[in-house]
Amino acid sequence: MNKLLKKFTYIVGMAAAIFAAGCSDDIDPEITSLNVNQLFSPVGLDARVVNKTSVRLNWNSVKNAKTYTIQFFENGNQDFSGTPVREITGVTYDVVPYTVTGFGGETSYSVRIKAVGEDITDSKWVSATFKTDAEQIFYNVNPEEITAFTVVLRWPAGEVATSITLNPGNVTHTVTSSEVAAGMAEITGLAGETNYTATLLNGTKVRGTVTFRTLVDIGDAIAVHPEDDLKAAIDAAQAGDVLVLFPGVYTVLQGDIEINKSITIKGLYPHNKPIIYNRFVFSAGVENVTFRDLEMVGTYGSDPVIKLAQAFFFNAGTYNVNSFLVEGCTIRGYNQALIYGGSAVMKIETLTFNNCVVSNIINDGGDFIDFRSGHVVKLTITNSTFNKVAAAPRDFIRLDNSSGSFPGSTSAVVIDRCTFYEVSNGRRILYVRFVNNTSTISNTIFAGAEATYGGYYSNQAATTQPVCSKNNYFNAASFLSGVTNGKFDISGTHTSYNPGFVNAASGNFTVTNEELQINGIGDPRWLQ
Repeated sequence: MNKLLKKFTYIVGMAAAIFAAGCSDDIDPEITSLNVNQLFSPVGLDARVVNKTSVRLNWNSVKNAKTYTIQFFENGNQDFSGTPVREITGVTYDVVPYTVTGFGGETSYSVRIKAVGEDITDSKWVSATFKTDAEQIFYNVNPEEITAFTVVLRWPAGEVATSITLNPGNVTHTVTSSEVAAGMAEITGLAGETNYTATLLNGTKVRGTVTFRTLVDIGDAIAVHPEDDLKAAIDAAQAGDVLVLFPGVYTVLQGDIEINKSITIKGLYPHNKPIIYNRFVFSAGVENVTFRDLEMVGTYGSDPVIKLAQAFFFNAGTYNVNSFLVEGCTIRGYNQALIYGGSAVMKIETLTFNNCVVSNIINDGGDFIDFRSGHVVKLTITNSTFNKVAAAPRDFIRLDNSSGSFPGSTSAVVIDRCTFYEVSNGRRILYVRFVNNTSTISNTIFAGAEATYGGYYSNQAATTQPVCSKNNYFNAASFLSGVTNGKFDISGTHTSYNPGFVNAASGNFTVTNEELQINGIGDPRWLQ
């Protein structure tokens, strides 16, 4: 027992001595820094292809690094043996993200980067891979060099190419040495009013891609000139006729034009649209209607100033419209709505707005796309810009079925790649109350509007949450918050970048934000 007590006393004494030594003032100071003789490696390296054949590099800064060295190797497997195809030294962090241009098209590359300092060893390399897109050396097609059957395509003089293919039709043009020297080729034998994609090739490698639309082949179409009476021409047309309007200002008739048959009305030149001051009113007998490449203005005169209520109006009556297409049109200055359905028993199977610019429609007394009666089965809005519309405030889209004439019907809305500026300020984008309705909104910019009612109408069972994807909201936060009724976008894929519009006040919505450019968000006309 005494032996055990002695051993226990000894252990306690030793522990106390060790504890006392640990609490002495002679302990080493706290380690507050790590002193090494080599820089840490950059982390977070991201290599993203931009503008087809350039790469944007991003990485985190390294403490004590003065510059960075970047090397590129022409392979996609991070093999860094041999000589790099390009080396860049002396890159400072204040230029990050750092864009490097001039790579070959459709080529895989490995890239590596290291930090460089003074009186310290360089960091170890970090690496990534990327693959460029096909080159794009085609210039945009000059509208003056397009006819119904031909087009002139241009690229930088001297840039080598062997052929040009055009589709549809699989048209092939062999590029001559003189065309290479001039950077220009004229393609013939095309079809009128056709959307073509032209591909410039050097052997099998793509050097450029461009799209264009050939002009109207007047053929059997009815030619209409500015000095003609547009209403008389439409009245005289037969069902299914095509009217082609030559450039100029149409002032012989201003006001309503009633249409009770299927018809197509289009401008001859997309780049020089005819200007008309009319509202089109539709009645029974209309089945298929197309408006293309027109400039429609709803305000005219000075004493007094006349403001037309809508661009398009559907009269009362029982009739079904198969297709209603508005494409490539500029529409502005109407007072009440873009389009209004005033018939409780009228049905439109497909209503489409594509490649349009619509501005300054205040919507005094009506919603912007307003079918509180009648039935639109599918509404599609693509590649278009809406500037200061539905600002009274009113709803952008109203498909209401308030008459109850279409019980159990389905209504679908699709909005894709559009730019909205000061739209439905203080109201909603969607007011859709058909049973089984669906709404899909994607790749669209919403800027400069606050939706007091939360983006969509959500206080009834007939309203469905819209399916949103990759939209951008700038100064339009209430579309996301659901102030009163409907939280508009719950996708989690949305962003809130400042688009950096070049001059929104003058209607120039060219996007300067690189993230939106890269991801193709907004009306494509502003992403060039």
